[in-house]
Amino acid sequence: MVALEERLSPVPLCVDLDGTLVRSDTLHETFISASVLLRRPSGIRSLIRHGRAGLKQHLARYAKLDVRTLPYNEELLDYLREQKAAGRRLVLVTGADHAIADAVNEHLQLFDDVIASDGTVNLTGRAKARMLIARFGEKGFDYAGNGRPDLVVWRAARAAVLVNTPPGVTAAAGRAATVERHFDGRASQLKALVKAMRPYQWVKNILVFVPLLTAHAYADFGAWSAASLTFLAFCAIASAIYLVNDLVDIQSDRLHARKRFRPFASGKLSVPTGLGAALALLAVGASLAAGAHAAFGIACYVALSLSYSARLKERPLVDVFILAALYSVRMFAGGQAVGHPVSLWLLGFSSFLFLSLALVKRVQELREIAEQGVTRTARRGYFVEDLDLLTIFGVASTFSSALVLALFVQSEASEELYAMPQLLWGIVPLMLFWQCRLWLSTVRGQMHDDPILYAAFDWVSWAVVACLVVILIFAKWASFIVY
Repeated sequence: MVALEERLSPVPLCVDLDGTLVRSDTLHETFISASVLLRRPSGIRSLIRHGRAGLKQHLARYAKLDVRTLPYNEELLDYLREQKAAGRRLVLVTGADHAIADAVNEHLQLFDDVIASDGTVNLTGRAKARMLIARFGEKGFDYAGNGRPDLVVWRAARAAVLVNTPPGVTAAAGRAATVERHFDGRASQLKALVKAMRPYQWVKNILVFVPLLTAHAYADFGAWSAASLTFLAFCAIASAIYLVNDLVDIQSDRLHARKRFRPFASGKLSVPTGLGAALALLAVGASLAAGAHAAFGIACYVALSLSYSARLKERPLVDVFILAALYSVRMFAGGQAVGHPVSLWLLGFSSFLFLSLALVKRVQELREIAEQGVTRTARRGYFVEDLDLLTIFGVASTFSSALVLALFVQSEASEELYAMPQLLWGIVPLMLFWQCRLWLSTVRGQMHDDPILYAAFDWVSWAVVACLVVILIFAKWASFIVY
């Protein structure tokens, strides 16, 4: 370790930005958040003319990166403030474009100087080492970095500050320079990836079994196999979509009280890892869907989900209808796979039910931001003033679903499927009670971000499900049970 009097000497401490001062990579974020390279052909020309430095400059110019919400390394920041207070000169030295580096410095009010890429020179690796040697001389500076490209800089530095370095880089850095400090707060990429995939959301994919159950094809083992493959396909595809959605929503998630802790928003999961996993999951899901003969339903789900993530979630009312449709598509795909298409009765009932659940989600979000004093949801088309109207829409959808269910109970279709269809009347008040209870929990501020997940951990919901199952069994096989 470097002695205290040496550490507090006039030798400047140069600090990297991406992966060091912040846990994420600003290049990846600017590209993902705005896709400006694709929307502005001049970005492609910049990339061809000036390579990576030109691309960074183009993205920094047109992408709107909010440096105030970046996942800063707080432990490192505390250390830098201590060094600053002791009179040490701090220099931000980064491969990010100057526009981003200057914005970060303006926000933090911490660094004495900023050295960054300028559209022509990509200030990473050897280029960064040469720049620092020219400015401060060989061994005339200390350097804080995080990755293998920083090794060449550490070799030219007097001392090294290691920030979240992998074990191999840590060992190599120890051989390249004297280690002044080591900040190790690395998160497991695998653990963060699994969290971002949201396996708890897979419970929604049970909807693929609904057409098989409503068709009473309980003994069709081929149908069960196809439905199971479809279920697994939706699990893979849904997780891929969640990854893409979180990538697109990085900046808006950082403004949310809970969502800012999501893996991408917090910097625990890198953008390349998330993109790679999303592509792999899409491939797995497509293969499983083809094997289950549910490719069309899966394709519709992917198209709707990506459209929702890209733009449609910003359109008021359109977003909730899309969310409701995503539930219905699961049932359609399940019906396609098992050979029992969704009936019009089931479609009518489920459409109103899913619309109500989607509105629960939006109302809960609006209630949260209203408590925070915010007037509008990020990347949504709603204002706090819309809260009462959306609640009316949702409750109306709840009672509409109950009405459709009641009409089915007294229809000829129920008489063909059930031995004692009159017993089905019991499911109408049960379903109405369950949905009304969801709305009561929502207006009281007790609802989870997702009503399905709320119900999955709610004992009353499980009791309602148990009663529904008993009623359906008696309605179907009443004569066998009685005699």
